[in-house]
Amino acid sequence: MSVTVFCKGAIVAQGNPEEVVAGLAALPAPERSSDMLVFDDDTGKQVDLDMRAPPAPRTRGRPSLGVRAREVTLLPRHWDWLNLQRGGASAALRRLVDGALARGRSEEECRDAAYRFLSAIAGDLPHFEDAIRELYAGNCVGYDHFTHDWPADIHAHGRKLAWPENAA
Repeated sequence: MSVTVFCKGAIVAQGNPEEVVAGLAALPAPERSSDMLVFDDDTGKQVDLDMRAPPAPRTRGRPSLGVRAREVTLLPRHWDWLNLQRGGASAALRRLVDGALARGRSEEECRDAAYRFLSAIAGDLPHFEDAIRELYAGNCVGYDHFTHDWPADIHAHGRKLAWPENAA
C-alpha cells in the first residue's frame, strides 16, 4: 500500500504508511486536523494513519502470517470448480486475485480512484463538475483545462490517478 499526504492542498509525504508516519512526526502539527488529508494511491480513498508508536515486537507464540478468514458466498458449481484447482479453493482464489492485481487497474478503476480523491479534496474548487465530466469522458486535455488554476499537487495527483500511463 502506498499513500499520499496533503496539507492545505500540497503534498507533504508519499510512500508506504510506516515511512510516511515516521516522516510526519518531524513536521509541525497542522492548525486544524482537517488541513491534513491522507489518500490511498490505489483507490483514491481517504484513509487514516495510526500515528501512535508501533507496538513492541512479539517474542513468543506463532508469528502472524497476515492471513484473515472471511466469508465468501458462491454457487455450488463455483465451489466445485474451486475445489478441483491445484491447492484447493483458497489457493485458487489467491492466484485469481494475484493475477488481477498483476494486470493492474482498469481505466474505469483509475477514473473512480481519481473521482474519490478529487471529491474529498477538490469538491469546492472552481470547475470541479466540469473537471469530473472530462475525467469520465477520458479527456485529459479537458481535465487539464478545467483544473489549471487548482493547487498544482491536487491537479497533478488527480491526473496521475486517472491516467497513470500519462502522469506528468
